[in-house]
Amino acid sequence: MTKKVALIIGASRGIGRQIAIDLARNGYAVVVAAKTTSNPHDPSIPFPPPPNSFASTINTVAREITDLYGGTATAIAVDTRDTTQINHLISETVRIYGKLDVLIYNSGAIWWSSVENTPVKRFQLMQKINPEGLYASVHAALPYFEKNEWKGRIIVVSPPIYSRFFRGKTAYAMGKVGMSVLTKGLAMDFEREGRKNMAITSIWPAVSIESAATGDMVKKDPTSERDLRKPTIFSDAILAMLNAPVHKVNGLLDLDEDFLRRECGVADFSKYAVVPGSSPRRIMPAKFPILEVEEQDDEGRRMDSAQLRAGRVKI
Repeated sequence: MTKKVALIIGASRGIGRQIAIDLARNGYAVVVAAKTTSNPHDPSIPFPPPPNSFASTINTVAREITDLYGGTATAIAVDTRDTTQINHLISETVRIYGKLDVLIYNSGAIWWSSVENTPVKRFQLMQKINPEGLYASVHAALPYFEKNEWKGRIIVVSPPIYSRFFRGKTAYAMGKVGMSVLTKGLAMDFEREGRKNMAITSIWPAVSIESAATGDMVKKDPTSERDLRKPTIFSDAILAMLNAPVHKVNGLLDLDEDFLRRECGVADFSKYAVVPGSSPRRIMPAKFPILEVEEQDDEGRRMDSAQLRAGRVKI
């Protein structure tokens, strides 16, 4: 396999579908993974199906890539609540293509409401799919990045960390912020271990993106479509992140628009508007808090629980 291999988890429709298609169009062999599957040749379903509908599955996305764009794609089903299935997904990706260069975690569960109106089961579901699914996917992928001489990229769909994000969706924010903490922490691990060709980056939309979730909003209020962007802005930003030097993106929590403007010189974003001529409202702050402290590099005496458990370190 001479192409770079990218695994996109959460690629059945919307943003994930667009990421998979655009990576394939840019020379990647892609594995599209999600829970929902279908017969991509079902004559009762139009092909290609509407990109934000439930008719769009990993199987139809893989067929779009191979049949419409001449790309290389494989669909593998996975339930990210099941660690065994995640381990199988990663190993099967490497079995088929021989390596793993890029891991993108787009899988997610959403429930935006107050703590009082968020049932415990809904909270647990979000944690299982969002931070736990991400952690299991990254943990399963790391040994294969090691076999690839620690050359690779991980992209996480999670936000910059700031207080307003918690308002009105605390249960959801707990998981998503946890995903961003993983980005920051693993980036520090890469730096500490001298893995100069590995990077993990988080990306989040600056403006609401057309998807299955925003489709419900448009049904209730058709005028809200003017505040949406096409998912291509997200895939364009991810491609730019994958092509950027490691030191620019490792540990970065950024927005699609901001990265494209700052690192790629994009000034006109009008082509991404769903409604031509509209000016979609930015939903994210213009600036974010700096998380680092003055004592950032002063860890004191470092403790490693794994080494302690193995008896290799004594206190």
